[in-house]
Amino acid sequence: MQDLMQLDNQLTTEEKLIQQSVRQFVDGEVIPLMMDAYEKAYFPKDLMPKMAKLGLMGMTLPEEYGGSNASSVAYGLVCHELERGDSALRSFISVQSSLCMFPIFTFGSEEQKTKYLPDMAQGKIIGCFCLTEPNSGSDPASMKTTAKKVNGGWQLNGSKMWLTNAPFADIAIIWAKTEDGIRGFIVPSDSKGLSITSMENKLSLRASATGEMALQDCFIEDDALLPGSGIGLNAPLQCLTQARYGIAWGAMGAAEFCYEQAVSYAKERIQFEKPVASCQMIQKDLADMLTEICKAQCFNYQLGRLKDAGQSNHVMVSMGKMNACREAIKIAHKARNILGGNGIMLEYHVMRHMNNLEAVYTYEGTDNIQHLILGRYITGFNAF
Repeated sequence: MQDLMQLDNQLTTEEKLIQQSVRQFVDGEVIPLMMDAYEKAYFPKDLMPKMAKLGLMGMTLPEEYGGSNASSVAYGLVCHELERGDSALRSFISVQSSLCMFPIFTFGSEEQKTKYLPDMAQGKIIGCFCLTEPNSGSDPASMKTTAKKVNGGWQLNGSKMWLTNAPFADIAIIWAKTEDGIRGFIVPSDSKGLSITSMENKLSLRASATGEMALQDCFIEDDALLPGSGIGLNAPLQCLTQARYGIAWGAMGAAEFCYEQAVSYAKERIQFEKPVASCQMIQKDLADMLTEICKAQCFNYQLGRLKDAGQSNHVMVSMGKMNACREAIKIAHKARNILGGNGIMLEYHVMRHMNNLEAVYTYEGTDNIQHLILGRYITGFNAF
């Protein structure tokens, strides 16, 4: 895509190299698989060790824990490129890095960090994040899952759903209510009393492995508790902020692919003895699409730099997620329209992205929730 705003000039050499390597990976190994993976609804697990080898899991963490001390902008670029391939790939990395490795690094003990993070960075341990419940989505404080202190550990009871990576996860970061408030736990997926089933029949994120979990008198030892998670709901919300940041970048990756496909198709498609790209209405749509992509990329870049400087906050991230998802869906829809009947065909990939973005628009905080976070910031009144 044209770098109209010359953002590439603002990237460091390392950031450019990371972006280029992931783009080559996506073009060469991801996109060729996604038509089949989406249609047959499976996650291409053969890509997991390749992503680990590229250093994409927990890449912003210190080297001593398996990370590479990469910048937040570099991580954003990775999310952008992965979602240009498919939302399932970016979701996998988001969950592994932002929702599982981040809470272990932020709220875990030194023993937990050493035990889990290096292997997670190498893809030897895969995690899933367990917060949402059947009747607790936008209002996580209403969760029913409990953790009761018992002799030698904890006993978990409850249920969780919409769990990315769960069908093949080795550990689960489970959030539950205790007598002292909501706490986080690292729970092996083979724990007695824990069962995971795959969620089928999805029309969006079909290539993403999604599961639901049941906990029935699931016993875990004392060292499963994340000791720093004793700050209540603020702990899992911090994790969601990390994930929303990646989504802001990722959604624009899907949008960029759709835009590029629309431009290419419009230049080649001949109607009324001329390329449809020469039509005024098509050019208007393409101009609007490029404008919104550039605006979101500039926002994401600034947000990333503020994040690296320790000056970002959850309100900025909510704005980025809200804007990127909203505009990405519009761009995907315009692209599908430009492609006409071919827009619904998997071989063109546009409708796959459009369907995926419907889920991205909702998860890690719906569009309405992001608006209310901003509304509270603007007015000082909590409308939740």
